[in-house]
Amino acid sequence: MRRQNISFENSDGETLSAVIEMPVDQKPHSYALFAHCFTCNKNFRAVRSISRALSSAGFGVLSFDFTGLGTSEGEFAETTFSSSVDDLVCAANYLSTNYKAPSLIVGHSLGGSAVILAANVLESIQAVVTIGSPADPEHVKHLFAGGIGEINEAGAATVNIGGRPFTIKKEFVEDVESQNLIDIVGRMRKSFLFMHSPQDRTVGIENAAALYGAAKHPKSFVSLDGADHLLSNADDGIYAGELIASWARRYIQPADIPNLSSKGDVVAFLPSDEKFTTEIMAGGHRFVADEPVGFGGKDFGPSPYHLVASGLAACTVMTLRMYADRKGWFLGDVSCHVSHEKTHREDCGDCDNPKARIDHFKRELEFSGELSEAQTTRLLEIADKCPVHKTLENSSRIETNLVA
Repeated sequence: MRRQNISFENSDGETLSAVIEMPVDQKPHSYALFAHCFTCNKNFRAVRSISRALSSAGFGVLSFDFTGLGTSEGEFAETTFSSSVDDLVCAANYLSTNYKAPSLIVGHSLGGSAVILAANVLESIQAVVTIGSPADPEHVKHLFAGGIGEINEAGAATVNIGGRPFTIKKEFVEDVESQNLIDIVGRMRKSFLFMHSPQDRTVGIENAAALYGAAKHPKSFVSLDGADHLLSNADDGIYAGELIASWARRYIQPADIPNLSSKGDVVAFLPSDEKFTTEIMAGGHRFVADEPVGFGGKDFGPSPYHLVASGLAACTVMTLRMYADRKGWFLGDVSCHVSHEKTHREDCGDCDNPKARIDHFKRELEFSGELSEAQTTRLLEIADKCPVHKTLENSSRIETNLVA
């Protein structure tokens, strides 16, 4: 996972602190937006565990601190439930402008209630996930139960949510009461996953049942058995993240992954917005080639020369296995280590001439089986007879034409 601190502005021009996490070894196939619980922040352990699981599955994940929470600007006491939803919309707009519009949105606790409302207005969202989220205003007000009377009388009160004090104004409660989450979920045509723990003492599991009952198919429910409301146990966050990543693959349809088909044995496709990151289809197998960061690439995959060296290494061990099996020799595990560099020709007459340098592949072999000296010597000779070795050593003819 590659984690980068970023920021964006909300509708009032206040700077919200955010983090975007990218897959280590590939370009994100899709982007996800994560809304943490209102007692948490973007660095909360459950947020990081879920984001890490999604980025490992190929998602770019943006999580942020709502206005007045964590390290974001503004005062939480001055916010409403609708303004928190608007923060999510601003985060989605940031992704759309700088990366790609999010297709997955995930929310925890009140953040889950917020993502339902945000998903209702964000056309790019294909799949919605809630974790331990309230289903209606009465359940949301239950979180403020200790201070509802004071809020109604004085217009504001400090309430305890998840062990932390928050100042909640009457406008926030009235705004929450105006939202009909059940009705909104029932009208939406998106894929839903509701996750909830039967042992959740902050928001009861009947909330998930109500949301699930209102949603149209495709919809799913997962019981986070044994977890508390905040997913305090690291294993619970990891479990939830891995489940979300697996579930989302079924419902997220990336719009910009090209359908590669080759007119030959291999096709390489370099999109117009990429410098080096190349999609490759070879023999029905799809993977990515790239250049290291130091060369201006993103290091999402092996470089072209690494691919050539890989072909030599793979062909070598296959050839040795075939020969040993034919001879009845036990090789055990076989490893072939290949390195590549440009070196001068041994008979270099003009060493300053670039053409005097040749490609030098160094190959080292390992066998775990017990072999005699004679057998090892013969295997070294056989390695030089592998087809890719011969191709690299001999002159090849490359013909290039334009596709009609």
